[in-house]
Amino acid sequence: MPAHSDPLPLEHHAVLITGGARRVGAQVVRTLHAAGANVLIHYGTSAAAARALAAELNGMRGASVAVGQADLLDPDAPESLVEATVGAFGRLDILINNASTFYPTAVGRITVDEWDDLIGSNLKAPLFLCQAAAPRLRAQRGLIINIVDIHALRPLKGHPVYSIAKAGLAMLTRSLARELGPDIRVNGIAPGPVLWAEHDLDDSMKRDIVARTALKRSGSPQDIARTALFLIRDAPYISGQIIAVDGGRSI
Repeated sequence: MPAHSDPLPLEHHAVLITGGARRVGAQVVRTLHAAGANVLIHYGTSAAAARALAAELNGMRGASVAVGQADLLDPDAPESLVEATVGAFGRLDILINNASTFYPTAVGRITVDEWDDLIGSNLKAPLFLCQAAAPRLRAQRGLIINIVDIHALRPLKGHPVYSIAKAGLAMLTRSLARELGPDIRVNGIAPGPVLWAEHDLDDSMKRDIVARTALKRSGSPQDIARTALFLIRDAPYISGQIIAVDGGRSI
């Protein structure tokens, strides 16, 4: 996918994004749709948000957005989402693994269910989605973007299982870049403090996180969306890389 200067550089391209109904995922959907892409928004439980976003964007450009519900831990989900995207748009060019679960796990009280959920959503589901999507992506010389986390490299206190899962996703990104090249590019985006978690974070922890950035401020979902668009539109020679979008916190 070469760089483009036209106003709709992703016209006719089809995107499958997991967890695309809300928060960062929804901003990525809006940004890629504005660049001309057709998008299948996967959701788990956010049906109303997914349908509202699809209706809004289809009002701008008819039949350009579809929705698909799936429990990503269901073994049948990857294939069904890929085929739903192809059924809606006739092709699949871009897979964005954005869906994630995030919550603290205290050492000494970690449960098997917590392990299965956090590893499942953050690592297992992306692996099997990439595997299911690979034949379709290869036909389009497409790409995969995994939403990683800066805590893949620097563990977040109180969140060891989440940090482990994202570390695995970082290695999955690099491994698949090697396994799926040259036909498919695979990259990651590692957000820093761009949107606070929905479970309560202590205000002092928020202040500490921001204070550790080089820019001394929070980012926004638009920062992640613009980075995704860059990787898709402007970076045909980048693969196997994870771009930290964190205000310099990782340094």
